[in-house]
Amino acid sequence: MKNSVLLGAVLCFIAAVSWGAMFPVAHAAFEYMDPFYFTIIRYGSVSIILVAILLWKEGKSAFRFEGKGLQLWFFGTMAFTIYNLFIFWGEDLLGHSGVMVASIMESLMPMISIVIVWMIFKNRPHSFTLGCVLVSFVGAVLVITKGDIQGFLGATEHFIPSMLIFIAVIGWVIYTMGGSEFNDWSALRYSTLSCLLGTITAIVITVGTTLFGFTDVPTVDDILVVSPHLLFMIIFPGVIALLGWNIGVSILTPLNGLLFINFVPVTTLLISIFQGNSVTVFDLIGTILIIISLLSNNIFVRMLQKKDSKQSVQTILHERIS
Repeated sequence: MKNSVLLGAVLCFIAAVSWGAMFPVAHAAFEYMDPFYFTIIRYGSVSIILVAILLWKEGKSAFRFEGKGLQLWFFGTMAFTIYNLFIFWGEDLLGHSGVMVASIMESLMPMISIVIVWMIFKNRPHSFTLGCVLVSFVGAVLVITKGDIQGFLGATEHFIPSMLIFIAVIGWVIYTMGGSEFNDWSALRYSTLSCLLGTITAIVITVGTTLFGFTDVPTVDDILVVSPHLLFMIIFPGVIALLGWNIGVSILTPLNGLLFINFVPVTTLLISIFQGNSVTVFDLIGTILIIISLLSNNIFVRMLQKKDSKQSVQTILHERIS
């Protein structure tokens, strides 16, 4: 039991650190390659690897859609088209500040999911949780605006890219929530087929933007220059993080797994400092606020679950005595 818990923790940690590292790595690659082509080369490679693993582990029958093809395409598009294209597009448009903005938005996923569940399923969260959502939002605003909210709102070169990143994060949250529709499938099968369909959509869009002159096809020299970046993005934030996170969360439970999301902005912050990029006091304060809100809500939910568990035991004992 202890070994499985340790394995789950290691997998979630590696996934979170990989996601935190991918934004600085991608930013360096964007000096030579368009974000759209960087994304489809990366996830085209990830798709091939996942397809090979799924074929080896589960056989040809695992590639049947079983009447869920449209759902798979939708959720795959949310993750591997909307999320991946938009988050790196927005990061590239913002420049150096986009690295921290993208990372902070990524760490907001648990809070965004709470709001989405409230809006769609009318499941209002506890007031304390809403307070944590507000604190995390304030932290994100500090990082995104660097303390100049009025100037940020009046500058489309900052506002529009930030909205692209926000939409991207919502796309990944929807993809994660969509996994519950495939509970009878393995995490590998859902990840592989959704990644494959979503990446095909991203390729079609990238070809279209190229034909209209929006994106440039990278040269062989460009690909060779960014090959170390692509290799890292394919192996760690791609295959290992995608599968490792799903497996780790299944071992630790989502509540425990979400704690590791805190490592995303911390990793990005440390790498940015190491690279010599400017980190403002608003980046530090915003990151701290988000970590505090995530930890506080996690502890609060645990306390509620513990309280409900005690009440259930007391109810059972009372019924038996009666």
